[in-house]
Amino acid sequence: MTNYKPHYACFNCRKTFKRRLLSDIEGKGGLHLTEAKCPECGQLMADMGKDFEAPKKSDIKGWGQIKLLYSVGITFHSCGCTGPGYIPNTPERLIAYFQKLKEGYQAQLTFWRQREEPTTKKEIDRDVSKNWTFISQVPNSLKPKKGAISNEDAKSYWIGKVKEIEEKLRQITTAKNGIAKAGLNRFG
Repeated sequence: MTNYKPHYACFNCRKTFKRRLLSDIEGKGGLHLTEAKCPECGQLMADMGKDFEAPKKSDIKGWGQIKLLYSVGITFHSCGCTGPGYIPNTPERLIAYFQKLKEGYQAQLTFWRQREEPTTKKEIDRDVSKNWTFISQVPNSLKPKKGAISNEDAKSYWIGKVKEIEEKLRQITTAKNGIAKAGLNRFG
């Protein structure tokens, strides 16, 4: 098994570094447990994941987009084989991405608000068979060993997910407005 070094980024210096693993230093497995600081400016660095590819240092707009992605929880963590998935490359695409996620969460919420909660074993089996696409999206921690998922628990979960997305959209909008007010046409 290959150990890949994690990539860290300093948004202030617009530089990236791969951090050595403990196995590189001491012959032991595992990652460093301490925070990574930029060797140039000393500020804490962002753990961007193994699949991160930094923009050029002179690409201020690109670095602004990476910083925005990081601020809303999007990084480049994966096993290194398949890549991190879709990463929006403009603020507008990031907003569209989160709005689409929000629509999906709201569809889930609508389902759980309208669902008749099953009570008998036969009703539960029918519910699981008929509504598998909705039931499978609920975390296992909400799924009882016996019985059906509570509508109230599922609604609370999806309301929380919608609120998370709304907060991320608010952060993106605030960042975009701040840039517009400063008269800048780029991130930085």
